[in-house]
Amino acid sequence: MIRSSVLIGALAVTLAACNGEADIPQTGPNPNLPEPQRGLLPSMTIPRPANWGNELPKVPEGYKIQAIATDLRIPRQTLVLPNGDILVAEGSGGYAPTLRPKDFIAGFIKSLGKSSVKGGDRLTLLRDADGDGTYEMQGVFADNLNAPYGLALANGFIYVANQDALVRFAYQDGQAQASGPPEKLTDLPAVINHHWTKAMTASEDGRFLYVGIGSNSNIAERGMEVEEDRAMIWQIDAQTGAHKPYAAGLRNPTALDVQPGTGQLWAVVNERDEIGPNLVPDYLTSVQEGGFYGWPYSYWGQNVDPRAQPQDLEKVASAIRPDYALGSHVAALGLDFSTPAMGENFAEGVFIGEHGSWNRSNPVGYKVIFVPFRDGKPAGEPIDFVTGFLVDKENTRGRPVGVTVDPRGALIVADDLSNTIWRVTRTNP
Repeated sequence: MIRSSVLIGALAVTLAACNGEADIPQTGPNPNLPEPQRGLLPSMTIPRPANWGNELPKVPEGYKIQAIATDLRIPRQTLVLPNGDILVAEGSGGYAPTLRPKDFIAGFIKSLGKSSVKGGDRLTLLRDADGDGTYEMQGVFADNLNAPYGLALANGFIYVANQDALVRFAYQDGQAQASGPPEKLTDLPAVINHHWTKAMTASEDGRFLYVGIGSNSNIAERGMEVEEDRAMIWQIDAQTGAHKPYAAGLRNPTALDVQPGTGQLWAVVNERDEIGPNLVPDYLTSVQEGGFYGWPYSYWGQNVDPRAQPQDLEKVASAIRPDYALGSHVAALGLDFSTPAMGENFAEGVFIGEHGSWNRSNPVGYKVIFVPFRDGKPAGEPIDFVTGFLVDKENTRGRPVGVTVDPRGALIVADDLSNTIWRVTRTNP
């Protein structure tokens, strides 16, 4: 079995090398979109896990980083509570069967870049009681969950988006453990769960929750019937659980946030694979209610993807072009708006956690970036904020997922490869 796995990996790497690859700048509102490339296998390379040793991630001058929790069980997203406690959602989901031989090979390649730790299916609470930056308390707030991912606090409840249901816990400030089992608010689509993560955020007034639901395939190869209620964002009534589609055509909306002061919903979206190392750019976008963003019929607005059959030209004509390209296959999984407490150069904009690519021979992502905003919109090139995860083409020490801004002036980063929570602060705030 080991020998066959090695042969599969060698075949994938060999074919990827034959495809050739050149890096094309693809960030901002007008990315360069080359012609699609298709072959027997897509480019596939994923760096293997490496130890941090005495190393730390790199941050800009004037900032420092420390690990505030280690030995976790696949930390995905975090939530800073009003008293400064940090909730961590730990878990790993999905149970989609493979369809084609290349799906099996891709699955094997992806597995090489994952932690061997089993997902925790729990919420862990971190507490720094004396405010010195050391989170001396680490305990389980709630367990027996089902691949929890999205987190939100509103209306006296902590809302948790499991891979199959939205649940909530009553919460009082300073509470260290849930007072009982969760209350289910509504089921979430969970059949197949090719993309299992359920990103979530709350409206500013707490009336609505927004939940991102990824597609059940790369490009509808399982048929559109299994894509019902998929590749979209739901708007859910936070009191009753009643829900409706808010926006559609979003292949995999992996992180959501509401822009402070405007109420505007934003998302980062992982786009489709297998048409080349420089297609299609993952993106950051404002989300229009009732909007359609192309999947599966088109990408980056109205660029038709002929693999999606039958086509729907009316849908293509209505497809909205995203606001800001992040680069192809960076796998953005975290999003949070900054505050002035993060420092003058990072006061207005969003932090984005990039988990890192598999569908290209030269790895990209594997870092946290900052996208500056001006007048409420992205403006300028992205800035590397936390790097040093990627050692080289073959090895990485970590893979960022969720990013959360503590309003007191810290960025919290979940790393699901080294199973660490990192905290970035200014050296002279």
